[in-house]
Amino acid sequence: MTDFMISQIQSQSGLGLLCLIAVFFYIGLITIGGGQVAITVMQQVLVERFHLIDNEFFFSMVAISESTPGPIGINMATYLGTELYGVWGGFFSTLGQVLPSLICIILIARFFGAFAQKKGVQAAFSTLRPAVSGVIAVAAAKIVIIALFVVREGFLLSSPSTWNDNFQIYGVSAIFYGLCLLILFKTKVHPVFLVAAGAIFGVIFC
Repeated sequence: MTDFMISQIQSQSGLGLLCLIAVFFYIGLITIGGGQVAITVMQQVLVERFHLIDNEFFFSMVAISESTPGPIGINMATYLGTELYGVWGGFFSTLGQVLPSLICIILIARFFGAFAQKKGVQAAFSTLRPAVSGVIAVAAAKIVIIALFVVREGFLLSSPSTWNDNFQIYGVSAIFYGLCLLILFKTKVHPVFLVAAGAIFGVIFC
């Protein structure tokens, strides 16, 4: 992200560092189900609500965060905070992201054992599982669309005759995506090698 883009983001969003910390605290607080769920929540908050970044940059950030060690939500908080406000921005954004989980884990460790077998608790978890799966599926679908297709603004409102112009597939990316799926399902190649291959492939062909 260029310095000009950073200044534009800061001026247009009106978000100071404290507000950015509050945004990531909110994201960490409502993210139930792990880092993949955070993708959908962050996209709604950072892109659609506060317009900090656009969709393309957001999912590029997802790709970087998924390719690096550590939970994706924390990686993204650190990355964006550092981009906007330097090292301290990254530190405090990360702190805002992890605080809700830290507080919840401390409370769960203290009280969960006494309530884990109660019917109400079991019912809550049985309902959470399909809900979380749905949120993860939405995040996965958005990433696939951004990665493999050119979807121009207003595509759904345009006439069918112009859909070919507004919705085009990245042929090379789609072939590489299919090849990666085949390798994952048919071989025992570690995913880290596919991530590295994807980075090299993107530099050479995209």
